[in-house]
Amino acid sequence: MKTAVIGIDIGGTNLRSALVTASGAIVEQRRSTSGIETGRDRFCSRLLASIDELREEAARRGIRVHAIGAGVPGLIGRDGLIHSSVNMRPLEGLNLGSFLEERTGLPAACGNDANIIALGEQRFGAGKGLSSFLVVTIGTGLGSGLILDNRLWTGANGFAAEFGHVTVDPQGLPCPCGNRGCLEQYCSGGAVVRAARELIPAGLLAPAPPEPGAEAVAALARQGVAGARTAFERLGRWLGIALGSLSNTLNLEAVIVGGGVAASFDLLLPGLRAELSQRCFPHIYDGLAILKTELGDDAGLLGGAALAEERLHVPPPPRTEDDGPSLQAP
Repeated sequence: MKTAVIGIDIGGTNLRSALVTASGAIVEQRRSTSGIETGRDRFCSRLLASIDELREEAARRGIRVHAIGAGVPGLIGRDGLIHSSVNMRPLEGLNLGSFLEERTGLPAACGNDANIIALGEQRFGAGKGLSSFLVVTIGTGLGSGLILDNRLWTGANGFAAEFGHVTVDPQGLPCPCGNRGCLEQYCSGGAVVRAARELIPAGLLAPAPPEPGAEAVAALARQGVAGARTAFERLGRWLGIALGSLSNTLNLEAVIVGGGVAASFDLLLPGLRAELSQRCFPHIYDGLAILKTELGDDAGLLGGAALAEERLHVPPPPRTEDDGPSLQAP
């Protein structure tokens, strides 16, 4: 019998889940609003319902589901306990991995959402063939996942690679984490809009509320508005300041940039490269590739499946002649 893993991508707005084969084919998927504002119990009911639907579909197709992997924003312990999640407060204190195992009877793993994106890119995307790299996702905030010597690096307790909270300005902007001058305050969609309002003539950006997004600034940059281009260059420079120190420390092969702001990758790249070339040792800079993520919105789903395989050491299913080639999405 063919097998698949259920990958789950949990966010403050959307809840996505999918049947994923070992080759990375998404056979079937579900999407709904997370509805976390309605509380933990209702959210968990929606989550379990999506899993049940996928298991029923898998059975119809003759596929055995053998594990679950889920990504959640926040500080997630190696055991699957959600210690802190700004976007998913009702889930704090819940061991999601244990909960899923108890309610589904399947092996389950839970990790930080940016970490599982890194796993997805390692196995199926821009990180294939690389042994050590950082994935940076830039959107509302800044998330990151670190692969070292082919393994996801989560640190002593599972909280490693909170790159968005590296201090780049000791007396800088206050951060909700309690620190000042965190990279996330200077390298995010909101930071681009804030810089653009300082740099471009009034009236070119729509007034708030609602606050326009980074894509509106990017559109102005592509129309030749100098201040809009400078806003993205400034973001790239802040990112380069932090990455320069990390690169000198770890001698990474690549930095892979994703998230909503990555749609404007070409606009932030000049500032990023300028800072890296200035702050890195030449031999380290010369060997550092700056790449764009390849998996897009599916990175979390594919990474969730990869997390289950890695964390739970789920063995690949024995192949038989009847199995034929690897299962592909219909």
